[in-house]
Amino acid sequence: MKVVPPNPKALAALYRWLDINLFALGREMRLSYLPPLMVYVAAGISSLTGIVGTFYVKERLGLSAEFLAALAFWMALPWALKMPIGHLVDLIWRWKSLLVYLGASLIMVSLLIMIGLLGYTDTMRNVASIESWYVAAALLAPIGYVFQDVVADAMTVEAVPRVDANGKPLSLEKRKQMHVTMQTLGRVAIIGGSVLVSVANVILMRDVGTMPEEGKTAAYLLVYKLALVIPFISVCGVFFASWLRRQNMRRFVSQGLNRREAEALLTIHTEVPQVNWWILGGGAAFTIVSLSIGLGGYSAAEEIVFCLSMAIILFLIWRLSSELDAEARNQLVGTAILIFIFRALPNPGAGITWWMIDQLGFDQQFLATLSLIGAVLTLVGMFIFRRFMAERSMAYIIGVLTIASTLLSFPIIGMYFGLHVWTAAQTGGIVDARFIAIIDTAIESPLGQIAMIPMLAWIANSAPDKLKATFFAVMASFTNLALSASQLGTKYINQIFVVTREVKDPVTSEISVPADYSELGMLLITVTIIGFILPFLAIILIRQTRFRSA
Repeated sequence: MKVVPPNPKALAALYRWLDINLFALGREMRLSYLPPLMVYVAAGISSLTGIVGTFYVKERLGLSAEFLAALAFWMALPWALKMPIGHLVDLIWRWKSLLVYLGASLIMVSLLIMIGLLGYTDTMRNVASIESWYVAAALLAPIGYVFQDVVADAMTVEAVPRVDANGKPLSLEKRKQMHVTMQTLGRVAIIGGSVLVSVANVILMRDVGTMPEEGKTAAYLLVYKLALVIPFISVCGVFFASWLRRQNMRRFVSQGLNRREAEALLTIHTEVPQVNWWILGGGAAFTIVSLSIGLGGYSAAEEIVFCLSMAIILFLIWRLSSELDAEARNQLVGTAILIFIFRALPNPGAGITWWMIDQLGFDQQFLATLSLIGAVLTLVGMFIFRRFMAERSMAYIIGVLTIASTLLSFPIIGMYFGLHVWTAAQTGGIVDARFIAIIDTAIESPLGQIAMIPMLAWIANSAPDKLKATFFAVMASFTNLALSASQLGTKYINQIFVVTREVKDPVTSEISVPADYSELGMLLITVTIIGFILPFLAIILIRQTRFRSA
């Protein structure tokens, strides 16, 4: 058999591509990037409890898909508080690490509640209902992650130095490239954390589906105990940032600078901004009103809070945009609209996962395997599409992602109507439901992060120097509010197309709610149509107005 030698030109082209998209990122890595990356890794590891949480809710709680969508709205809402927290970081820049400690404490309490529910169920039930405890844990965790994320965003700005090792100023173009690298590495850290926990879940969830209830409980409990490493890692990132700053101070002092001069070279905030009571007061008022409405049991609580959040954020964007020139302001508005619409698209909700578990037989380990495939390929895709993200406009990127997402929704819709049965029959059982799910996940996984990296880099590079954290937080709040809008849309769709899984009474084991997936097909089709139309309407709107995208 004749062996064909590799083509030298092809190998050279492959090496150049790897050098540009992968090796270059490694060469551009700096030690100063590590502290925020550790906080981001902690955020990525947070998905460790995702699969366990899904099965815990399905197997042991009687919460409906509509209620879970509404709960997801309230879980996403704390991200709107990035505005006042971001301004607070600007005001207490030297002490911003305290907010990481606060966030780590809230995350730890959330995990301890879930550990209590699994290990000390009767004791917890004597204090409050299991559903109430679960809701409390579900709401505490995102608040903790918001505190940590705001500080991590500010740390990414601080991680990009203004001077080199000898104290010489870096060029604007050099710093812009470093911002892109920092934001790319931030996404890599988050997805890298997801990869690590996906591997852990594949191992930890092995054969859990066939275990008795006691075995499942022990496996779930172990996962939540392991998750306690999350707040520990983020706190370590803060300690490392403090140590690194002291080392840099010593280096500059050894070069002949006095302490004040060395401090000036390392400090991003050369002047403390004035307290913006519109932001702090508005954030405090928003928190109080949101809690009052949420706890008051109003029928339209989510809608009221969402409209209030939107009004406040739009007002703050208008106030902050005065710091930008007209061209940058138009670019800001256009980019924000595109990202908001793209992230506000509704999703099918919990019903699609329940259907996959009940009808397709996807167990804990297989869902963990899908998560691992998705995380790994998302990480790979970020390198593959690095130049694509850097060279294309946001409108072009979102248009491509919309088309790809629409096409990739077809296999899942097809499986609802029996596609996997037909393909399995035609291929001798090879192309079954699991095969289709793996291929669909493999192709779709890299798409989610592609739109975010250029936007984050643009915000970091365009923000006024004295309002870095505030500007970053306000824009991030606006785009994160889109996730709340997405959950509202998901709730409405689940009200129209009702999907239920089987719920049994925990005492009598009698079926209290029968499984009904008859309306899931129309739900999936509706979500797909909306997901295709809205982004292109937003792109057309931007092109027909004075606004433009980054």
